[in-house]
Amino acid sequence: MATIFPFFEWCEKTALFRLISNHESFFPALETIHLFGLVLLLGTTVILCLRLLGVIMAKQPVAELAGELANYTASGLALMLSSGALMFVATAVRNYSNTSFWVKMIFLAAALIFHFAYFRKVIRMEDLGMARWRGKLAAWGALILWFGVALSGRSIGFLG
Repeated sequence: MATIFPFFEWCEKTALFRLISNHESFFPALETIHLFGLVLLLGTTVILCLRLLGVIMAKQPVAELAGELANYTASGLALMLSSGALMFVATAVRNYSNTSFWVKMIFLAAALIFHFAYFRKVIRMEDLGMARWRGKLAAWGALILWFGVALSGRSIGFLG
């Protein structure tokens, strides 16, 4: 049976691993950047979701609001993914047997697919009209998946 463990071991043999591991403040800095990216992504997503659910800014078109927040959302996602990849390299072997890590990866994959395949299409619609249920589905799906990423990620250091 094939396993991906050799890839995890290889990550910890790279120069990037040594760079991160040999500098005491590098990993905490990555965590800070990662959390900042997550806050940007979650903050803009929550605003859009609350708008889709009709809780806030009911008079502002969803597509217009999404456009105003798009650069912040993209920046948050880019920061989160890039810093997360670097943190992974620094802790790959330890994470291989960490259930919370795998739960986070499942949530992350699902959140990314949902975000790009459904959520972005819904928030770009000029008028949801009769399809308000699509907006509610998009909102609840995004909230559940992205908060699943955040909560499972937070538990990586505490649960195995």
